[in-house]
Amino acid sequence: MAAVTSLSFSALGQSWERKVPVPTTRSFASAFEAFRFRANFYAVGVGSSSSSSSSRMVVQCMSSVTDVPTVSETKMNFLKNYRLPIPSVYNTLLQELMVQQHLMRYKRTYRYDAVFALGFVTVYDQLMDGYPSDEDRDIIFQVYIKALREDPEQYRKDAQMLEEWARSQTASSLVEFSSREGEVEGILKDIAERAGGKGSFSYSRFFAIGLFRLLELANATEPTILEKVGSLMPYIEL
Repeated sequence: MAAVTSLSFSALGQSWERKVPVPTTRSFASAFEAFRFRANFYAVGVGSSSSSSSSRMVVQCMSSVTDVPTVSETKMNFLKNYRLPIPSVYNTLLQELMVQQHLMRYKRTYRYDAVFALGFVTVYDQLMDGYPSDEDRDIIFQVYIKALREDPEQYRKDAQMLEEWARSQTASSLVEFSSREGEVEGILKDIAERAGGKGSFSYSRFFAIGLFRLLELANATEPTILEKVGSLMPYIEL
């Protein structure tokens, strides 16, 4: 996955290198540790057609919606379809999370991808850990994503696929993903191309969290690997 950064985000790094100082290796390590324990706080503070070949399948959901709903309409859609009371500590965080994700979802350059999905699922599961009812927690997830006019099953499916893939990787295989074939490799190549300027790409904290989650699951946390995500670090508020 480190190769995603070196291949896909070099253009981002070049465009920002004169504006933002490059973090040190120590700050990379600190950022990774912060992710492991505080991914839920990242999200709270964050301000389809398919293309396939024999070697890859990439879900594409660009925000080309002409009748963009307001934040109030998205929240009302959620409340209309989930009428059970939500404990205040969870409800406050969910409402804030929804506002921020609404702004990301309807940004002109937004396009759904599996890394973004993994990031959101990671945040949601940590945020709702300890919720009184597992069944209600799953229902809330479904209603929340549908309120944003997206597919909750796709989110879960893609997040699980990336997690299973990352657990089978090593730091070396992550670096070499661009030279290999496979469904996940195809998804990462598509992101790499778009982030490099060959398509629509909108950076977000959910994407960053998904990226860190891949690195964590593959145990690719050594400084030499973390340095390859250097161009992403200026965007993450720790």
